Amino acid sequence: MTVQPSIRKIYFDVADRRQMFRLFDRHAPRPNRFEVDAAPLYAGEWFEIGRTEHDYMLEILPPLWMRGEMFAMREFLTDTVTSVFYTLWIDSKTRYFHAYCDLSVARSAVEIRDVIVERESRPVKAMTRAERLEHVWSATHDEYRGYAGERFLPELRGKRTIVVHGLGSSELKLLEDLTDAEIADRLPEHLRHLSVKAAA
Repeated sequence: MTVQPSIRKIYFDVADRRQMFRLFDRHAPRPNRFEVDAAPLYAGEWFEIGRTEHDYMLEILPPLWMRGEMFAMREFLTDTVTSVFYTLWIDSKTRYFHAYCDLSVARSAVEIRDVIVERESRPVKAMTRAERLEHVWSATHDEYRGYAGERFLPELRGKRTIVVHGLGSSELKLLEDLTDAEIADRLPEHLRHLSVKAAA
């Protein structure tokens, strides 16, 4: 199983309720779902939501805690990872976000908040290749994404895959092996033409 970098944005539009629930468990079909600790896989993932979705989640259950501009869900995804929702003032606008925080790590919710504010305050909008791949993975329907199985070399098994349609045929490729053109084809128009930012 491939573990992603520590704190990362996984969707580059404002998620509506349907998309929000899809993103909550976008790793559901992973192999060994109940045998491997999922905390490293989910912790640090974040995306933007609307106010309606934020308020809906606040009203479902009493929060585990509320601190200033954030609250944590009482129900945990893993032993230590739960949803934290943020209301943040960025560039003179109130915006709302969801993140998975590992509460066993001191200040994880604050650190993710700071990353969100820094990422969303950039004057020039650009996406790294890794961010483009995360958006493609998040936006692709479950039927067209999965994990490398026995058709792949042993060292590649468990990596994320995606179906690529060509002229009269389909191919299963590793997500990380998508070409820039294949990535662009899977991005919405308003993201397709953003410049590619070099990874930090």
